[in-house]
Amino acid sequence: MEYLNQNLDSMLKFIEKLVNIDSGSRHKAGIDEIGNILIEEYKKMGFTIEIKENKKNGNNIIVKHKDAVNPEILLIAHMDTVFPVGTAEERPFTIKNGLAFGPGVADMKASQVTLLYAIKYLYEKNNDAFKNVIIVLNGDEEIGSPTSRKLIEDISKTVNYALVMEPARKDGSIVSSRRGGGRYTLNVHGKSAHSGVAPEDGRSAIEELAHKTIKLNHLSDHENGISVSVGIIEGGDAVNMIPDSATAYVDVRIENEEQSLEINNKIESICSVPDVEGTTIDLEGGMNRPPMELDEKNQKLLTLIKEVGNSFGLTVTDTHTGGGSDASFPSHLGVATIDGVGPIGGKLHNEGEYLEIDSLTERCFLLAKTISKLSESN
Repeated sequence: MEYLNQNLDSMLKFIEKLVNIDSGSRHKAGIDEIGNILIEEYKKMGFTIEIKENKKNGNNIIVKHKDAVNPEILLIAHMDTVFPVGTAEERPFTIKNGLAFGPGVADMKASQVTLLYAIKYLYEKNNDAFKNVIIVLNGDEEIGSPTSRKLIEDISKTVNYALVMEPARKDGSIVSSRRGGGRYTLNVHGKSAHSGVAPEDGRSAIEELAHKTIKLNHLSDHENGISVSVGIIEGGDAVNMIPDSATAYVDVRIENEEQSLEINNKIESICSVPDVEGTTIDLEGGMNRPPMELDEKNQKLLTLIKEVGNSFGLTVTDTHTGGGSDASFPSHLGVATIDGVGPIGGKLHNEGEYLEIDSLTERCFLLAKTISKLSESN
């Protein structure tokens, strides 16, 4: 890892540059700025760039070497974070006691740099494995990948492997399986009335929403990995008025594909019949990420990555996580997929989000060696 250790300072400076640019999922200008910085670095190594323009969301970018012929490995790294504009100024990149801090430092500004330097390593060592990759840099992963999902799925149909650059878990584990999930919105319509003058004329949208909240939450079956949670409710304009509208936002998590259809049908059934006469419900949304299951293909790729780690003294562990990511899309299509191949981080999406600096070079080397190993037969 001598090459990467020599470049650790430049990697950290690059991470600092990215962290200090706000790139929340709704901040198109910031995401595109991140994209343009990365584009210039890949161009220096002869990579071609295809930009998929979006009017509101950040652009999605496809990176592939000019000499690439049917690349087998898809690498996915998102450029957006969960943090609003102004966070980078409030909490800029800092280093303390071997940890780096800042908005999106682990998820996934450091992963972007890990990916870039893994490719640089292969390029500068004249290892043609860098021609066997196709990279997707997307700008909307944190909001469910609405513009990039189809792009990822289309490219997934052309490759044999997918490596997703989410950070490794705080114990160093890479991610071998994930729960699937979905988001639903319930818009309830009732009839407004003054609560003192003519309450009997009203039809409370909030009362109807309360019934639905209880029923939806009762769909959870934690022993079997099913979670249904009404996380946000809104409604009413004045305390002395029967509310004629209310809205609920629902998060759903599942363990396997069979549960997806079952839960969707139950949610639709609950919302199809009002509990409060005279109210109606408009149900929007659905299941938007299939589960990433540890099937035979994924297990084989996981074993290879662990063997690569062992070859230079790194013990690689793996874990299951309940959070969703873009790894679900290629895995669902039968592509051998492993997630969490970025550096180690913790407290993701929170003010204390951190990166373990010592993990940068080892995970970068693991990624480069894995790409090389997968390309040996290419």
